[in-house]
Amino acid sequence: MLIPRDTYLQQLIERRFNNLVKVLTGLRRSGKSFLLFKIYRDYLIADGIKAENIIEVALDDDAHEELRDPKKLSTYIRSRIVDEHQQYYVLLDEAQYAITREEMRNSDRPIRLYGILNGLLRLGNVDVYVTGSNSKFLSTDIMTEFRGRSDDIHVNPLSFAEFHAVAGLETTEAYEEYARFGGMPYLMSLEGEEKKIHYLSKLFSEVYFKDISERHTVSRPLILSQLTDLLCSSVGSLTNANKLARTLSGGGRDAVSSETIATYLGYLTDSFLFKEAKRFDVKGKRYFHYPSKFFCTDIGLRNARLSFRQQDEGHIMENIIFNELIARGYQVDVGVVEVIESGETGKQRQKQLEVDFVINRGAEKLYIQSSLSMETEEKKRQELRPLHTIKDNFKKIVITKTHAKPWTDEMGILHIGLYQFLLDRSLLSS
Repeated sequence: MLIPRDTYLQQLIERRFNNLVKVLTGLRRSGKSFLLFKIYRDYLIADGIKAENIIEVALDDDAHEELRDPKKLSTYIRSRIVDEHQQYYVLLDEAQYAITREEMRNSDRPIRLYGILNGLLRLGNVDVYVTGSNSKFLSTDIMTEFRGRSDDIHVNPLSFAEFHAVAGLETTEAYEEYARFGGMPYLMSLEGEEKKIHYLSKLFSEVYFKDISERHTVSRPLILSQLTDLLCSSVGSLTNANKLARTLSGGGRDAVSSETIATYLGYLTDSFLFKEAKRFDVKGKRYFHYPSKFFCTDIGLRNARLSFRQQDEGHIMENIIFNELIARGYQVDVGVVEVIESGETGKQRQKQLEVDFVINRGAEKLYIQSSLSMETEEKKRQELRPLHTIKDNFKKIVITKTHAKPWTDEMGILHIGLYQFLLDRSLLSS
């Protein structure tokens, strides 16, 4: 099934021959390769580019194992560039395979691949695109190594809108399917729950953990596995390395240090399996060092990891909203609002209220609460109080699991139904 990824295709088209290396990052199997090698390639062919001028190398393919040596890769690509008066497109898949462990670990050692790609740009008639599934290889180091000559495009699993457009299901039914199995593109070609569950479950052991082990020295793989389970079971909950270490050391198990947990958290986020949302003091305009929230990049992977046992609708909905905001290009934090209130004895005490999401994109800033429902007055008061406490003029929004059309209450808070929010990107800025 061909799934249009129009948002990402447009980003590639807009960056065509901009004298920068286009770097597509994202979770393995999230559709980066299909986007580049099928959707974008088809666009180039339709636009008149000759097939022989599109140079494709999939470095995760054993057939191209020798090209993981940057020098041999450079020789091969340059041998295909035979006419300086024609334009060529280099499509390089899973570029991290051409970067050694030593190059990654030693910050003083230049990463040869980046020099090769920069050299191709200097030819003037070559446009370069690469994909990668590890943020340390292709996001953290890239700004230094490419010296400002890269353009990062992060590709996420299917959004609900992308899923809904091809699923052939009514909106409510489509959401329930999406909230259970997520948006990994390959699922769209599978029929039946058993096949989908098997595919999602195998991704961890056969792809993600294997990748992490190949790139890092994981001395305690069982702890990495248990940490993954713990993060999946606690999406939407505040935590930190110390707390996670204590949990994983309990019940008579061997102790694990917070330093080890912090390292493994880095592996899991660098592989794009999880994303961290830090706590932000709304009034003090500062970040707290800890605790944070960790959200799963794909809710289906989360559910499969837990054998579909923990189906907390509220936390699943919060995770889906988080992923949607990330896909729309927002920086997403967890808001903290400190208030002073009086106890039963009249003694005043400080209390922290939570805003689910504080989001920023350029000059745009919004506060968002995610609530499964607000059917009782107590629940309504609980959800709205943090937003009422914030006195600035930025837009405040509540998203509930309804089909309700957007409306604004007497306090200026915009109420949006979940399905409308997921399907209409214009609602937040309207």
